[in-house]
Amino acid sequence: MKISIWSDIRCPFCYIGKKKFETALERFAHKDNVIVEWKSFELDPDLKTQPHIGTIAYYADVKGMGRQSAEQLFGNATQMAKEVGLDFHIENAVTANSLNAHRLIHFAKTKGYEEVMGEALLSAYLIEGKNIDDITYLADLAGAIGMDKEETTKMLVSDEYTYHVRQDQMEAKNIGVNGVPFFVLNNKYGISGAQSPEAFLQVIEKAWNEYEKENPTLEITKGDSCDLDGNCN
Repeated sequence: MKISIWSDIRCPFCYIGKKKFETALERFAHKDNVIVEWKSFELDPDLKTQPHIGTIAYYADVKGMGRQSAEQLFGNATQMAKEVGLDFHIENAVTANSLNAHRLIHFAKTKGYEEVMGEALLSAYLIEGKNIDDITYLADLAGAIGMDKEETTKMLVSDEYTYHVRQDQMEAKNIGVNGVPFFVLNNKYGISGAQSPEAFLQVIEKAWNEYEKENPTLEITKGDSCDLDGNCN
C-alpha cells in the first residue's frame, strides 16, 4: 500500500505531522508493506529569499499578520513540537524560498537518501536556523549525510528536478490539496494536518483493510519444483 505525503520544508506543522505519522506507522502491524512517498509543496513559490529577515518578522510585517499573531502562531507550533520530541527555534528561522530544498530531496531520492535528506532539511530550517536556499549550505548538507558534494552542487546550479517539484504541486492541485501536511492513503483516503498518531493509525488500518480486499494474498499449494537458482525439490 502506498501513502503519499505533501509537505513543505518551511512548514512547522509538516515536521510535527511527520513525527506523528511515523509514530502511527510504527504501531501498524503491516508497516513493512507500506511504501511512503514524499511529495513537494511550496507554500509560497514566489517568496524571495531574504536571509536578513527572520521568519516571524516576515509573517508579521510582510504578510501583514502582526507581531503578536505571528509569535502566537509559531509559539503554538513550538509547543506542539515539544510534544513529539522536537526543539523548534523558529525565532532563528530565516526567510528562504524552498524550491532548491525540494529539488535536493528529489535528487536525494535517486541516491537512496530521500528520507534522511528530508529530515535534515526540516531540522536545518526549523531547529538550526539555516538558509535552505543557499546552494553552498545545501551541498555541504548533502555531503554530511553521505551524498557526493560536487555532484550535488552541479545539480543545484542547474534547473534539474524543478519539473519534478512542479509535477508534485500540479498533482496536489488536481486532488484539491491547498494546505500541508496532506496525506493520501491508497489513493482513496486523505488526511489534512498534523493529526494525532491515533487518528493516523485509524485511517491507515481502514485503508489497509480495503487494500487487502483488492489485493488478496496468493495462497500457494507447494509441490515438486525448481527455482531460479537451479535448486529442485
